Amino acid sequence: MDATARIMEIERFAIHDGPGLRTTIFLQGCPLRCPWCANPESQTISDKLLYNTTKCVLCGTCIKNCPTQSIKLIDGKIVINRDTCIKCRLCADNCLAEAIYFIGQTKTISEIMKIILKDKEYYEVSNGGVTISGGEPFVQYDVLCALLSECKNNGIHTAIETTGDTDWEKIEKVQDKIDLFLYDMKHIDPEKLKEVPKGNGNRILSNLKKLASLCPEKIIIRVPVIPSFNYDEDTINGIINFAIDNKIKEVNLLPYHNLGKSKYEHLGLTYPMGDIPMLKKEELLKYARNDEILVKIGG
Repeated sequence: MDATARIMEIERFAIHDGPGLRTTIFLQGCPLRCPWCANPESQTISDKLLYNTTKCVLCGTCIKNCPTQSIKLIDGKIVINRDTCIKCRLCADNCLAEAIYFIGQTKTISEIMKIILKDKEYYEVSNGGVTISGGEPFVQYDVLCALLSECKNNGIHTAIETTGDTDWEKIEKVQDKIDLFLYDMKHIDPEKLKEVPKGNGNRILSNLKKLASLCPEKIIIRVPVIPSFNYDEDTINGIINFAIDNKIKEVNLLPYHNLGKSKYEHLGLTYPMGDIPMLKKEELLKYARNDEILVKIGG
């Protein structure tokens, strides 16, 4: 039977998640809970109802079409009870203003591959390929394995964006099918990784060391640089030195941004980072280098 994947979206002609033109598959599910996460809809494997108040014209169509009366007009505002919502999508299907929408869909591996193969010629002329992202792709391990196998069978370059917070055995089994690891390294201190993103810090760092012992040339370390968490010289230099010690040749420093803030509002959630201002690339330029290691500002 054709395996099924739970995805957020498939982005064609992506240029930021690996070399060349790429198709990026965003899988749902993540073991971490980073306060700065730009994709909160990726954290759990489920349909997510989002409501954009700026698009809403208060026509009341969503209220009329909701079979569970989970949508009400209270004091001139639309109020959604997500606990009683059965995610039938009738509200979104009938919203002409597109103020209500859902993220989360099920696709078979065959359906995903059909989309991927549409752009195979573009991958070939641009040295591009497919990037599997998330969430954390290893959460849907069987899906990840199937997609990697199909891509390699079709001669397509593969990359993965990963937190590394998974069993080493899973990484080891698929590493030969992955041409590029975009490995998220948020801190050098495992306790900090446990305290803030709620991850298994020891496992994340251990997995990166083990992977580097096998194929350091296939790894790019990506560091989301976050004020009040890892935006200090000791931490950033510690990550760069970790990469050098493990023969990893490239580190990307990604300045904190709040571009995902509106998603929290649409999900009815409070943005955990509050009003912390975004970092500018210029603020990280002092770390850029290209000697024994390439340190880039941005991905």
